[in-house]
Amino acid sequence: MLLTKKSEYALLSLISIAKSDSPKNVDVLSKELNIPKSFLAKIMQNLAKNDIVLSQRGVNGGFVLKKPYDEITILEITTVAEEKMPSVFECSPSITSCPQDIANACSVWPLLNNLQGKINDFLGSLTLKDIAT
Repeated sequence: MLLTKKSEYALLSLISIAKSDSPKNVDVLSKELNIPKSFLAKIMQNLAKNDIVLSQRGVNGGFVLKKPYDEITILEITTVAEEKMPSVFECSPSITSCPQDIANACSVWPLLNNLQGKINDFLGSLTLKDIAT
């Protein structure tokens, strides 16, 4: 599967954060977006660990974007959220990722790899700003 709920929730949370004038914590985001708090907390921790958001502590703490939202690509967000490059098929990212180790003889792999490249280019060309506005 290309994208899971992790990517969806990451994108929704980052859009909300981008549109806010102040930090947003997991409690607020969870209620606002109707996302399970514990699941969202793990996603946000991963986004912070990978320098997409900055976690601010304290009474008025929460998450803010670490860089301008027009500099954060959808590919970057989904890769961090999924904890791997999103892929159309298990074998599509590279010839070495063939689960049956027959990519060199496979007539479908070039098509799948080409499709994967187009999807990566598309997701890499879109920014958070593109989907937030």
